[in-house]
Formats: sequence, structure tokens, C-alpha cells
Amino acid sequence: MNRRGLIQAVGALLAAGVPFARAQERFPSRPVEVIVPWGVGGGADILGRFLSKWLEADLKAPFPVSNMPGASGMIGLGRLVTQPADGQTLAILTGDSLMMAATPAASFKWNDAVALAVLVRQPSAIFAPKGSRFKSWEDVVKESQAKPGTVTLAITGPTTADDLTAKYLASKNVSLVGVPYSKPAERYTAVIGGHVDLLYEQAGDVRGFLENGDLKPLLFFAPKRQAAPFADVPASAEYGYEVLLPQVRAVLARAGTDPQRLQTLNASIERFARSEEYRRFLEQQVAQPDSFMPLPQAQPFLNGELDALRKLVAQYPGK
Repeated sequence: MNRRGLIQAVGALLAAGVPFARAQERFPSRPVEVIVPWGVGGGADILGRFLSKWLEADLKAPFPVSNMPGASGMIGLGRLVTQPADGQTLAILTGDSLMMAATPAASFKWNDAVALAVLVRQPSAIFAPKGSRFKSWEDVVKESQAKPGTVTLAITGPTTADDLTAKYLASKNVSLVGVPYSKPAERYTAVIGGHVDLLYEQAGDVRGFLENGDLKPLLFFAPKRQAAPFADVPASAEYGYEVLLPQVRAVLARAGTDPQRLQTLNASIERFARSEEYRRFLEQQVAQPDSFMPLPQAQPFLNGELDALRKLVAQYPGK
């Protein structure tokens, strides 16, 4: 294009109300921060780093991961919603944080974010360490009833799915004392080291400990038993427990972000969801094969989950 043609093109853009620099901008053209509102090593961190690696390769831009643990995910999500709505900041949402958002005094307001995708849906479980006196879920039930308030359970924090599950079990005459650890590594060390009796977690997050025998599942919160290698572990439905609270992990952006930028991110995540790497990831995480929900389905699904959690929080309020 000659000089005259370039001037005419710029003039056309300005006449249309489009700044020239913006018209030439590629998104993302600079680093996009991926906030993981939990410590290093847990399921949210694993997902955040796995997704970041994909996005970097697919969109040809850096997607650095920032771990910001604390307050059951509220610190990290709080940072997301204080950033500009420009698509330059993403965050990993977990079911624990969604539970916090369902509480009346939540510091994170759900309407301040938009769900790009749901990436993981997996059942929660209760695990015992190697050498534990609890060989089965029946052992836990018996001791918790014989000695109420003595069986301890490592959880992520107060007013989380872990905490609510413990409260629900108490209503079923199974008394477990929740001991909060905000960092995954601390929870795992606590139970394996014998500082607490049991662990509430998802199998995929502790797969290494399961494979080397350091942990074993006693109960899955699910309507039916899992496939091998956990087919011999009872499902909560067998005991008449109605609270399941499966773990959900999604990726969020700031509400109000340019729809074209959201679509760029969503398209890349959809390619990720069709990849063999993602299929293997779900398998390793012991997650549902149909976990993925793209942008159009993710928000309505999470809205429904949030409404259900609000009802549960009202039924089992904080202590």
C-alpha cells in the first residue's frame, strides 16, 4: 500500500469511530494472568497450569499462573474482579469457592465474573491414610457414634463443600470434626502424618498417594460406585446420604469483557476440550468424561449449582 492509500485507510477507520491502534491489535498480544486461588499442588493448580500451557501454545501468548491461596479462594477471585474487564486476567473457580459465593456475606460477587467453561466435574470422597484404624466406612461410623467429636477430617476451610458435608453427616449421626488447611500440601501432609484421621478430597487430586498406597478411599459421594480401580468402594447413596457436592472446576473472566475476546478464549478452550491431552487429563483426575461445558452452557449450569448451594447453606448454616 502506498502512502496515499495508507492515509485513506487510517482515515476510514477514524471516520468509523475505530482507533487505528485498536483496529490493529491482536488479542492476546500481551501476557494473560491465570489466577489459581489455591496453593501449589492441588487440583485447581494442576488444572490451571495444564490449561495455561495449552492456551500459550494455541494463542501464541504467555499465560503465567499466579497462586493466590486464602479464604477458600476468595482472595484470588477478589483479585480477578478488581482487574479491568479486558480478558487479560482469568481465574480458576472450584466448587469450594462457589460454595463461598453462596453464603450471604460472600466477598466475591458471582455477577462480577463470567464462566468461560466448566472443565472438571468429579466426585468427592473421604480417604484414610495407610495404617489407619479405619479399614472401612463402617469403622468410621461406629467410632464417630461411640466417641462423638473425636474423629477428625482435613478440609479446605469453613463454609466449603467439605465443611457442609461434615455438617450433613453430623445430621446423620456421623460426627466428624473438620480441621481446615487452605493449602493442599498441608492437608495431605496432615493426614498422611497422622495429625488428622481422614481427608475430604477428590481422587484425582491425590492420585499419586493412592497409587503408592499412602491413602485409600473409604466412601465416594456419588449415586453409584465408581469404575475400577475403585469399584469396591461404597457410594454414599448406599447409606442413604443425599448430599453429593461433586467438585466442579471452571475458568472465569471478568464480567463485561469484550464478547470478541471472550469468544477468542472460548474457541481455544473448546479446541483444548477436543484434544487427546484433555481426555487423558480427565481420566487421570477420575472426572466425568463429559465434564466439559463451553461458554453458552457453563454459565447457566453454574447458576443452577449456585442456587442449589444457597439452599444447602441455609439448611446447614455456619456454627
